[in-house]
Amino acid sequence: MSTPVIELDQVHVVHKARTGTLFRRDRVHAVNGVTVAVNKGETLGLVGESGCGKTTLARVMVGLQPITSGTIRHLGQELKLNGAGRKKLGRAVSVVFQDPATALNPRMVVRDTLLDPFRVHGIGTPPEQFRRVRELLDLVGLPASVLDVLPRQISGGQRQRVAIARALALEPDVIIADEPTSALDVSVRAQVLNLLTDLKKDLGLGLVFISHDINTVRFISDQMAVMLGGQIVESGPADEVFNNPKNDYTRSLLGAVPSLL
Repeated sequence: MSTPVIELDQVHVVHKARTGTLFRRDRVHAVNGVTVAVNKGETLGLVGESGCGKTTLARVMVGLQPITSGTIRHLGQELKLNGAGRKKLGRAVSVVFQDPATALNPRMVVRDTLLDPFRVHGIGTPPEQFRRVRELLDLVGLPASVLDVLPRQISGGQRQRVAIARALALEPDVIIADEPTSALDVSVRAQVLNLLTDLKKDLGLGLVFISHDINTVRFISDQMAVMLGGQIVESGPADEVFNNPKNDYTRSLLGAVPSLL
């Protein structure tokens, strides 16, 4: 069995709340003892209601959220979320956010948006960078004509494809997709889901797909983890969790969402 790209072992994230007394703040356990692994070529679906800790867990995976306790491993090696550790995770893991309209700089044309990761990390010469940008457009099914337009001049589905292309720029091992279809029209949601699935297969990526919709998670995922109150209450192969749920909360999620998309 291959070594997981990202592995969390008994990870806790505790926030100090604004409530409580001056000298004793209340504490919020956003992530509570979570153990999970992400493998290349596999989709992990993370499902749960708003506020259950899904996005905090995703921020831990990409190195944006410090942990209170526990262990983070990258390809079997323990990482500390200091400058070097965050940079290493930042190259290995990319994020596709929920709303492409806010995730993309509205004043940058698509060309500069896609060139930006190469410029920031000092990768390649200008001709090599542009050649890679053209390859990224081909990967996500966009024409070269979008290079010189602003995000507001293209559709929501096209904007999300630009965001996915940017996430692929540094050739990550894992992409975290945080509710990537919820801000899109129903007609283009399936297209984006199919694109993510095809990219996972073609590039051998690991994919973490986060959603509150258990049916959509089942559609795209190989493995599924159900979160409630900062904990994973059920996990396993997606079909098994979907067809034979053991937790009451999982059963309530299955009963609450009647549609696939």
